[in-house]
Amino acid sequence: MIETIVESISVNLVTQNRVVILREVEGDRQLLIWIGEFEAQAIVLELRHQESPRPLPYDLLRNAIEALGGTVERVVIADLSQDVYFARVLINRAGETIELDARASDSIALALRVDCPIFVDDQVMDVAGVRLEDEEIEEAESESIPAAPGPSDSSRASDDLSIFRDFIDSLDLDDFGKNRQA
Repeated sequence: MIETIVESISVNLVTQNRVVILREVEGDRQLLIWIGEFEAQAIVLELRHQESPRPLPYDLLRNAIEALGGTVERVVIADLSQDVYFARVLINRAGETIELDARASDSIALALRVDCPIFVDDQVMDVAGVRLEDEEIEEAESESIPAAPGPSDSSRASDDLSIFRDFIDSLDLDDFGKNRQA
């Protein structure tokens, strides 16, 4: 088993696909796992130590495990089949280890919430692990979302939202409802 950490979440600006990047703790390989938008948002929230206004499913799962007297020991990205990663969540309850089958993205989001290690099976890393240099990630094609916001994040967010502000400012609220049929 190879211990990893969440390096970042990247977004392909053309396709809007998200990928979570796990990096070996004691090595230079990375594992890229394509994930959904909602899972990416849940991971980014936790990486940035931000809270959701309402509990997310990962918060609910953490709370349920704790309420039932269990603790999440670790998550393992255990297998890769037909480009799909399979994970296991290992829970300790009263000295008994309970293994749950899970999606990799859900397991990572849970691991971050309970502060447990994320492991990757040796064979999975051997097959799918890559060595990426910073120069290989083209800025024009993807945007990395780091664990903590940088000083330029707020200005970039403001620039990104300006198109919406322009649209809202151009709306004529008196026109709403005029085309409605009775």
